[in-house]
Amino acid sequence: MENKIKLLFMLASSILFFNVKAQNPIVQTIFTADPAPMVYNDTLFLYTTHDEHTTSNFFTMHNWQLFSTTDMVNWTAYGAVASLKNFEWSEQTNGAWAPHAIERNGKFYLYCPIHGDGIGVLVADRPYGPFTDPLGGRLVETERVWDDIDPAVFIDDDGQAYLYWGNPNLFYAKLNEDMISIDRTIGNNGIVAVDMTPEAFGAREKPDDRYTTNYEEAPWLYKRGDIYYMIYAAKGIPEYIAYSTGPSATGPWKYRGIIMGRHPGLAFTNHPGVVDYNGNYYLFYHSQELPGGGGFNRSVCVEQFEFNPDGSFPTIIPAREGITKSTANLDPYRRVEAETIAWSEGITIDYSEETGVFVTSINDGNYIKVRSVDFAQGAQKFQAALASESEGGFIEIRTGGVDGKLLGTLEVENTGSMQNWVVHTSKVEVEGGIHDLYFVFKGEGDNLFNFDWWVFGK
Repeated sequence: MENKIKLLFMLASSILFFNVKAQNPIVQTIFTADPAPMVYNDTLFLYTTHDEHTTSNFFTMHNWQLFSTTDMVNWTAYGAVASLKNFEWSEQTNGAWAPHAIERNGKFYLYCPIHGDGIGVLVADRPYGPFTDPLGGRLVETERVWDDIDPAVFIDDDGQAYLYWGNPNLFYAKLNEDMISIDRTIGNNGIVAVDMTPEAFGAREKPDDRYTTNYEEAPWLYKRGDIYYMIYAAKGIPEYIAYSTGPSATGPWKYRGIIMGRHPGLAFTNHPGVVDYNGNYYLFYHSQELPGGGGFNRSVCVEQFEFNPDGSFPTIIPAREGITKSTANLDPYRRVEAETIAWSEGITIDYSEETGVFVTSINDGNYIKVRSVDFAQGAQKFQAALASESEGGFIEIRTGGVDGKLLGTLEVENTGSMQNWVVHTSKVEVEGGIHDLYFVFKGEGDNLFNFDWWVFGK
């Protein structure tokens, strides 16, 4: 535990030197990868893998994380919503690889590859769980179970659900309406191996016994109008993002080209996730842009784009600026979780059974930025739930930047422990209008206090 805390502190400290204008990666408190966006009602939920901060030369991944947004600029962390421990039948202690989630008939299905142990499925009544294992065993197992990775689930307009996966081959199965069983009447006991031709996926420059096309892994099936898009990591290591199109969810596929090529800051792997939300199109991917990042310490990013008039993808260039305009404004008069963040420096997140997710590892000079906060009525009061076992510290409440206009200062007192939460109150003077809000933390010593939620009022 002590070593884990030291690693988190090293990560938090290194972020202080990152580009203050950046909005990518969208999560700065932990390493995340393999984005799987899902729109449900008015919210975009983002499931990710979690790279443990490591200096090893392989992936260290134990759980699956969840974040959400209603404005595309502020992201709320839910913590680990599932882990390898959910699958009691698996003996794997590492390898919680790229998941995918979907809703059907009020249930939420999370398809989870366990590296070296096939693909399992979890079910919940809510997007954030709790998730349970309805099968007690694998949903998917091919001859090379080691390659059963990167599931992508899709429900077509006629109600038929499909599950795609695989590296180096691309497989699919039809899911029954229960979403936890496979239609065994097609393919090889329900599993169809897609014909990997250059016409379908592009000819690899240097083919070998395993890879003859550009397809590598991480398939993502997306439909727009009458066009089905198969989007995937491509061209070997380091990976590009490419795509093929077809007239149905099962093809036949025609290779269309590269969406995202090689750029500084990208990891040697990549993983696409495409979604339309609030009338805009977004491509999710991952990079190694955070300080301390690398091929095994990755971070999720997002870019907004428009399809070309002929339905083709544009070339998308990863940018640190990320999403520059929010699709909605945040209401500061309703309780906001402290882990709702547009950008942060220095802090991390943690979880407890009693509290849920909260902000921790707060030190002098760290800050949280929250974008597009609508102070329509102005405000004279600020409240926050905080816990401290030290001398506490202060929260400077500012707009426009870490050195921007000071609206007020909240003094944080010792509450007896880091889990004894006390609501602190201070006076503020906030004019009406839409502002970017900054919480700048001040104090002496390490780990000044924990921060759970905040709200403004009259």
